[in-house]
Amino acid sequence: MNQTPKVIIFDAFGTLVKIGESRHPYRRLMNWLKDNGRKPTTNDASIIMSNNLDFEELAVLFGKALPTELLKEINHDLQFELNTIMLFEDVIPTLQILKDLGFKIALCSNLAKPYGDKLKTILPKNLFDVLVLSYEVDAIKPEINIYETLRTKLDFQMCEALFIGDNPILDVEVPISLGMSARLIERNKMQNLSDVLSDLLLKQE
Repeated sequence: MNQTPKVIIFDAFGTLVKIGESRHPYRRLMNWLKDNGRKPTTNDASIIMSNNLDFEELAVLFGKALPTELLKEINHDLQFELNTIMLFEDVIPTLQILKDLGFKIALCSNLAKPYGDKLKTILPKNLFDVLVLSYEVDAIKPEINIYETLRTKLDFQMCEALFIGDNPILDVEVPISLGMSARLIERNKMQNLSDVLSDLLLKQE
């Protein structure tokens, strides 16, 4: 990396937080829509994550009305899944060090509204300068607008930002193409934040 960043931007799921047990409620919704005559499109995920809608409203947007019992089951699956979401153990201590060192800290995530609401209850608010959530800004990674929203909210130049995430395209390739630095974290290989931020964390000594 050519210079020490001023802003460190984190992805959410797979980077700072994890789902303990997945029930895939949105996949269940989309499978039901497909089984009932709606042809899937490549834009479906973008629609889900860039609109502030519940399951019933999403189904209507996709042209169908969900049966009451199915709606109840999907909402139950969602609530079960939300209740298993937790921070990785290294998140709070690492972010606290970065904050103490003077870095601005941001979150940038593609997710549906219920997951964003849950995140806001478990993320340490005092450690984040801004949260940019796809459904709140009507844009998802890799769309340029979501990264530009970050830049505008924190007033930085792209070369002053470091993006950390688990997706090699959305969190690494695209940020680099925009002039940021970026690093991949691979939690499935037992990496933690200190592994990918060791050079910055050493500045505390």
